[in-house]
Amino acid sequence: MAAERQVYSIKELNRYIRMKLDSDTLLSDVWIRGEISNFTHHGSGHMYFTLKDESSRIKAIMFASHNQRLPFIPKEGARVIARGNVTVYERDGQYQFYATHMQPDGIGSLYLAYEQLKSKLEQEGLFAEARKRPLPRFPKCIGVITSPTGAAVRDIVITLQRRFPQVGIVIYPVLVQGKGAAPSIVKAIGALNRMGEADVLIVGRGGGSLEELWAFNEEEVARAISASRIPVISAVGHETDFTIADFAADLRAATPTAAAELAVPHAGELAAQLRQQQQRLRQALQRRAQRGRERHAGLERSLALAGPRRSLMQHTQRLDQLRERLQRSADARLSRSRERKAVLHHSLQRFHPHGSVAAARQRTESMRRELMGAMQARLQEKRARYVAEIRHLDALSPLKVMSRGYSLVYDEAEEHLIKSLTEVQLGDLVVIKMNDGQLNCQVWGMKEDGKDDDEGSGT
Repeated sequence: MAAERQVYSIKELNRYIRMKLDSDTLLSDVWIRGEISNFTHHGSGHMYFTLKDESSRIKAIMFASHNQRLPFIPKEGARVIARGNVTVYERDGQYQFYATHMQPDGIGSLYLAYEQLKSKLEQEGLFAEARKRPLPRFPKCIGVITSPTGAAVRDIVITLQRRFPQVGIVIYPVLVQGKGAAPSIVKAIGALNRMGEADVLIVGRGGGSLEELWAFNEEEVARAISASRIPVISAVGHETDFTIADFAADLRAATPTAAAELAVPHAGELAAQLRQQQQRLRQALQRRAQRGRERHAGLERSLALAGPRRSLMQHTQRLDQLRERLQRSADARLSRSRERKAVLHHSLQRFHPHGSVAAARQRTESMRRELMGAMQARLQEKRARYVAEIRHLDALSPLKVMSRGYSLVYDEAEEHLIKSLTEVQLGDLVVIKMNDGQLNCQVWGMKEDGKDDDEGSGT
């Protein structure tokens, strides 16, 4: 009898293939080169794309936890080198490449990454001129962040000591190229900021290729420079080399030597300027003293100083004349004031208010008496008219009629007075009001005037 065949489900088969691929040492950690196509950056942060070359292609995915550290932004058509593993997506039965690292392929792609990062940070305002801070004119201490063995540190120290010997120098040695260079530079910037000793930081190195200078194109270095509380001079490479650090720094120097020259003033030049200012001040004082001597000589030759007693006597005589004129003017003004006061007093006596007040009081009393008489007469007239109206209303009152034996008939709601038989029907309820109360009745029969028989009767 033939052996029974093993039948697998699709899920079991796909799982078996995945386990085979996962156990392959080559496929578990492989580098591949290709061109990106069908690129999609999902809202979850994951990147889905296809890697292809001239004759084949493979679907790929890079999860958000890995692509957040990319030094560039992948785009359609970009050539890249990717590292990851190959396995099977069990649900679809399709093998895929799961990328964990990715970098542009070649120097051209490094330049693309440089341009993309530069554009990103520029849009954030990291390079804005408003963020740039002026350097202190006379710094007490300079912090130097560079390699301790390169020519750059030697050039910087020699230039600082030559130009401004009294300045302090703190050298923080760092890696300037290679994998650990960027974290080393960031750590140094943070440390010198915490120390708070330096007034200016010089961050840089000598020239080199794009790959050798790449640490100064890292985003973390640019952000550390921008966040520094101490002004930063970037001194990376030669005059033709620009890095992201150059744009983020407060000032860019073409070379490390140029950075040292920008950081401190030249003591010799300051001394020359001081001597020049002293000479100018001395000349100005001499000119001022000469003008003073000339003025003093002129005053000595003046008539006022030649005969001061005569001048004083003339001023004394002038003062007496002015005093007499002032006395005469004051006497005349006082006399005019007295005359005007007398005229005003006479006018006030003529128009004294006592007489006017007495006459007004008499007129007021007379008008009060007339008003009281008129009011009494008006009141008597209104009272008589009121009594007459009351009597007239009493004569027309229906209660007066009802007291003589008459009564009033209303409908059931007591809203309408019934004046005719046509206003009621047999069976209607009516209210009869009399002098001492009311009767609630129902119409059992009706009879018009001039007729003998009843038109209806109750049942």
